[in-house]
Amino acid sequence: MSRATFASATWLVAEREMNVLVRTKGFWIGFLVTVLGLFAIAVLPSVFGGDKPVVAAVGSEAVKVLSGKDVEVREVPDLASAERLVRADEVEAAIVPDTTGESAIGVRVVALDESPSDVVGQLVAAPPVDLLDPSAVSPGVRTLVILVFALFFLLFGMGGAAIAQSTVTEKQTRIVEILVSTVPIRALLAGKILGHVLLTMGQVVVLALAAPIALRLGGQSELLAVVAPALGWFVPFLCLGFVLLAAMWAVAGALVSRQEDLGSTMGLAMLLVMGPYFGVQFFSDNQTVMTVLSYVPFSAAVAMPVRMFTGDARVWEALLSMGILAVTVVVIVLGASRVYTGSLLRTGGKVGLAEAWSRAE
Repeated sequence: MSRATFASATWLVAEREMNVLVRTKGFWIGFLVTVLGLFAIAVLPSVFGGDKPVVAAVGSEAVKVLSGKDVEVREVPDLASAERLVRADEVEAAIVPDTTGESAIGVRVVALDESPSDVVGQLVAAPPVDLLDPSAVSPGVRTLVILVFALFFLLFGMGGAAIAQSTVTEKQTRIVEILVSTVPIRALLAGKILGHVLLTMGQVVVLALAAPIALRLGGQSELLAVVAPALGWFVPFLCLGFVLLAAMWAVAGALVSRQEDLGSTMGLAMLLVMGPYFGVQFFSDNQTVMTVLSYVPFSAAVAMPVRMFTGDARVWEALLSMGILAVTVVVIVLGASRVYTGSLLRTGGKVGLAEAWSRAE
């Protein structure tokens, strides 16, 4: 049987990897859950958290105090009527005249069994605030968007474990010996990475297109103008980062001969996924740490898009980070190719990195 050219062999393996993966229920269930989760994050806050508290008001002074507040006001004639509405749970609280002289604003709050913080908080007098550099999004939304970016990086990064599992399965069943008789070993690695990268790119593009729809459905169209540029950076960064991680996952699978031993070689790849995830989560408010993370190749895929979203990085910084990441991808893939070649046909136990490197052709 003649050996295929490197390019045709790579594409042949890539097609095989994609066909095998898209035929599994787990792939579609996982992707569907991810899409539904995206819509849930965008839509549910407006469904469950968008109602204004209903407050009863007794007298003109109470109505005046509530003027301009983010509450729904129901005027009632007297204190007894207000208390009935509170006890019937028709209003969250009632604002009534203060007859004791204790209140600085001339009214008191009547509630059932606990202080209504969302109402009381709006009654506290505060001076006007002039912001020199106002943020386009609230701190809560900022935290949520960073969480989504980090979570997608985690999901797709850990998804690369499928490469390790398919590699060790082929070794354990001896299928790899048939494959390498028709395709070069390096083409086998390139095809696996290419197949999974194309699937990942497809999923990321779908999510990037779905995000604006989800934001509009959630009534957060103003956030779209801020998130859209960050998504434009997130897609290429994530795809490059996935290539980097895919090479690590492939090596993890090639170094062992049984599924039971795979856990002993997956540690580094898992660390390179979990580390950036937690790093961005814990240090998103620390500009110094985030700047460092945005130039470290394994964390740049998520840290730099986050900095572009928060407005802490300029375009030239993103381009520089992407260049460093691209160069690192080439170096790591070449190194992984050598280790993969030296370990793929070795059976009988775990192969050390030094041994795999020295045995490579």
